[in-house]
Amino acid sequence: NALDSIQFNQDWIDESIKEEAEGVHNTLAIVENLTEFRPDLSVQAAQQGLLAWILRRLKVKMPFDANKLYCSEILSILLQNHDENKKLLGEIDGIDTLLQQLSYFKRHDPSSSDETEMMENLFGALCSSLMCSPNRERFLKGEGLQLMNLMLREKKMSRSGALKVLDFATSNVEGTDNCNKFVDILGLRTVFPLFMQTPRKYKKKGASPEEHEEHVCSVIASMLKNCKPTQRQRLLNKFTENDHEKVDRLMELHFKYLEKVHAIDNVIEQEKENPKLQDEDDQMDQEEKFYLRRLDAGLFTLQLVDYIMLDICSSGPPSIKQRVLQILNLRGGSIKTIRNIMREYAGNLGDAKDESLREVEQQRILQLVDRF
Repeated sequence: NALDSIQFNQDWIDESIKEEAEGVHNTLAIVENLTEFRPDLSVQAAQQGLLAWILRRLKVKMPFDANKLYCSEILSILLQNHDENKKLLGEIDGIDTLLQQLSYFKRHDPSSSDETEMMENLFGALCSSLMCSPNRERFLKGEGLQLMNLMLREKKMSRSGALKVLDFATSNVEGTDNCNKFVDILGLRTVFPLFMQTPRKYKKKGASPEEHEEHVCSVIASMLKNCKPTQRQRLLNKFTENDHEKVDRLMELHFKYLEKVHAIDNVIEQEKENPKLQDEDDQMDQEEKFYLRRLDAGLFTLQLVDYIMLDICSSGPPSIKQRVLQILNLRGGSIKTIRNIMREYAGNLGDAKDESLREVEQQRILQLVDRF
C-alpha cells in the first residue's frame, strides 16, 4: 500500500530548509493524487496520522507559505464526504485548532489571494466538520459562536465565512443548543443588520448577495425552529421593532425570490415541451433534476423566507400578520402562492436522519400553512 510508505509523523522535518519544505509539498501532492484516484484512501490516511499531522502543521508558528495553503486544501479533501474523518477531527481537538487558526482573521484581512484561499478552506473544513453532531457541542464549548459573532460585526473578509459557519452550527435539531446560546450572547443584534441590508460584494472574492441572503434567512429560520420560549420571544420581538421594518424586508425578499422562481419555471416549462424529454423513461429522475435546479435558482431561499413569514404570523402579535397581508395586497401577491410553496417544501423535506423527526417537521409546516 502506497500510503504505508508515507510517514505522517514528520515532526523532525525542518521546513526552513528549502529541500525539506519541497519534500513536504511533494508528499502532500502524492496524498492528493492518491485520494483523487481512490477516495476511500482518505479515511485510511487520516487514521494513519495524516489528519493529526495536518492540524499540527497548521498550528506551527511560522510565516504563511505554500505548504500551509496545501495543508488546508488536503484537510478539505479529507473531510468532504467522509463522516469518519469529521468524527476523528473532533476527537483530536480539531475544532479548537480550526477556531484558533481562523481567529487571526477576526481583525486582519488575508494579505494575498493564497492566504484568502487558505482562510476559505479552513471555513469550509469547519462547515464540513459541523455536519457531525458531536462537533456542534465542541464548537459551542470552544466559544465558536462568540468568534463568529465578532467576525460578523467586523467588516472584514472573514464575515461571509463566519455567516456560513453560523448557518451550519444552528441548522436542524442538532443546532438547538447553538441557537439558544447565540441569542444569549446577543447574536440577534449582529444577524438582523445583516438581514436588513446585504453587504456589497467584496472587491476580492466574497459571497454573492444571494448566498448571503440564503445563509442569513437560514439562521433565522433555524432559530425559530430551535429556540426555547424565552429566546424565541426575543426573536419574535425583533419583527415588531421600528414599525415592523423586518417584516417589510422579509416581504421584499419574498417578492425578489418569487420572481427568480417564476423565471426558472418558465425556462423549465419550455424545456418540458421538448419531445426528446417525453420519450425518456426516467421521467421521475427528470422531475427531481428540475426541482434541484429550481432550488438553486432561488426556490430554497424563497422557502426559508416564507417559512419565517408563516411562523412569525402564527406566533407573533396580530400586527405582524396584518402587515404581511397589507403588503401582499399592495403588491398583488397571493396567500395561495405562499401556501403552495410551503406545501411543496413540506413534501420534499429530505436529509432528516430520523424519519419520525421528518414527519414532525412536516406536520409543523402544514399546520402553519393551515393557520395562515
